[in-house]
Amino acid sequence: MDNSDNKIRNFCIIAHIDHGKSTLADRLLEITGTVSKREMREQILDQMDLEQERGITIKLTPARMEWRGYELNLIDTPGHVDFNYEVSRSLAAVEGALLLVDATQGVQAQTIGNLYLALEQNLTIIPVVNKIDLPAARVEEVSQEIIGLMGCKKEDIYLASGKTGEGVTEILEAIIKKVPSPTVRVGAPLRALIFDSKYDDYRGVVAYVRIIDGQVKKGDKIFMIGAESESEVLEVGFFNPKMQEKKDLLAGEIGYVVTGLKNIAKCRVGDTITLAGSGARPLTGYKAVKPMVFAGIFAKEGHEYNDLREALLKLKLNDAALTFEPERSVALGFGFRVGLLGLLHLEIVQERLRREYGLDLIVTVPSVAYKIYRNNNEETIIKSPQDLPDPNLIKKIEEPWVATDIVTPEGYIGNVMQLVQEKRGVYKNTEYLFSKGNVEKRAILHYDLPLSAILVDFYDNLKSVTSGYASLNYEFLDYREAEVERLDILVAQEPVEALSSIVYKDAAQYVGRRVVESLKKTLPRQMFEVKIQAAIGSKIIASEKIPAMRKDVLAKMSGGDATRKSKLLEKQKKGKKKMAKLGKVDIPPEAFLAVLKK
Repeated sequence: MDNSDNKIRNFCIIAHIDHGKSTLADRLLEITGTVSKREMREQILDQMDLEQERGITIKLTPARMEWRGYELNLIDTPGHVDFNYEVSRSLAAVEGALLLVDATQGVQAQTIGNLYLALEQNLTIIPVVNKIDLPAARVEEVSQEIIGLMGCKKEDIYLASGKTGEGVTEILEAIIKKVPSPTVRVGAPLRALIFDSKYDDYRGVVAYVRIIDGQVKKGDKIFMIGAESESEVLEVGFFNPKMQEKKDLLAGEIGYVVTGLKNIAKCRVGDTITLAGSGARPLTGYKAVKPMVFAGIFAKEGHEYNDLREALLKLKLNDAALTFEPERSVALGFGFRVGLLGLLHLEIVQERLRREYGLDLIVTVPSVAYKIYRNNNEETIIKSPQDLPDPNLIKKIEEPWVATDIVTPEGYIGNVMQLVQEKRGVYKNTEYLFSKGNVEKRAILHYDLPLSAILVDFYDNLKSVTSGYASLNYEFLDYREAEVERLDILVAQEPVEALSSIVYKDAAQYVGRRVVESLKKTLPRQMFEVKIQAAIGSKIIASEKIPAMRKDVLAKMSGGDATRKSKLLEKQKKGKKKMAKLGKVDIPPEAFLAVLKK
């Protein structure tokens, strides 16, 4: 049976980072009475400590609201480019999206990126200008920018303040009126899209699902089509925003299914759940994500390898973009080569492993995946500098490039162009965001850039040259030929694998010098002199020394001639030499971070 006018509305909130998604979500939950005033706190859907501390959303979060007889299912999404995959997963589970734009900042790079993602999924878009209560709000100009971007009418744009609650009731009414209700086939066999999941120590994998067809209830035998695994449902329910048990989940609804599965690999995000033996076909349209950045993660203590493996498996469950495979390093022992979407993603994963699982980690310098073409026409992809073959065996090397959109005020275009040129960017074209009045116009610069150029400090530099006004969005484009080689770092004559990186041949000397200088500042002094060197193959291209800590061996001498003093000093010198041969330098985590931000 098709029921196209049920009382369910599924929608998500998409926006650039810091445009007020979580605050608006708070007001929606408060006004609909989903969360009582007593339980209300700021950014209630940001449940992780890290999200609260940094003021950013990392994980998508679902919540169900009841409003005037309608069931409204909201998914709050992250805004940072590194968490774009979370947005694409939310979009696959809903029919509509609130496109939020900050009244003081206007349309930003991620606003455009997320809008295109939503349009690809044929979602109904409701544009909202948020933060209209601020003194610096430019409501008229920002509305014109949205009109220029979407081609909508002025009356289609809603004005609101997530902080004061102004205009939020109108948004709720617009969701009911404009977002289409899900098409429901109750009689069809169960098909549910897993858009997120988490691991519960007692109940196994909890899958966050959108029921597309049919229904599911406690005790049903279910089958994961992609992973080809069977299980029995222990509980179903919805998010309020805490988990609330329910008798069954029907087509069109968003909720959770407690699968009881203890093997995390058997329940994957993007998979389709159906009833065992129903023969239903898997759902399409979910886009799997490809990690772009790779780093080695090793436990400082070798015996914690299994704990690290378990922790990564549990993290992967609710972080679909995280991939990992075992890796062995001569210096660091056993660990994992982890695939990520960017540096913020790496930072968050690292922090979560430390906080949630109490692990002490060593993280190697991140690199992108390079395509290697050998002389015998063999093609391989390497994810670590250690895997780079001997230069004599290589025919050519290709690196990933990304299509980049940079939104900046007109006055900073020259600065941005200069920065991107230094990073080997290829200019495509410039568009202007339409805005009335004498307010400074803003431009969207389109560039192709090597991913490795964006990886480390590009975003910080971009903010710096535009006084914090520019924003950035990028997506993978293709592989192109690159002139690169491996840069090794030696500390006290010992190569430190974790600090190796792949650099452009013409920039190797500059990068090597920067790395040894930053290490000199961050490595602690030892009782012996420490040499820090950067090398390409057997050739040293940069070098620094950390002087030994001095102990005054003459302090106890009350008198005596110069020969006694020189004997003591000579003895100390020999001791320091011996130490330098046998001494080992322990490299603290902040030294690795200093090299990352080279």
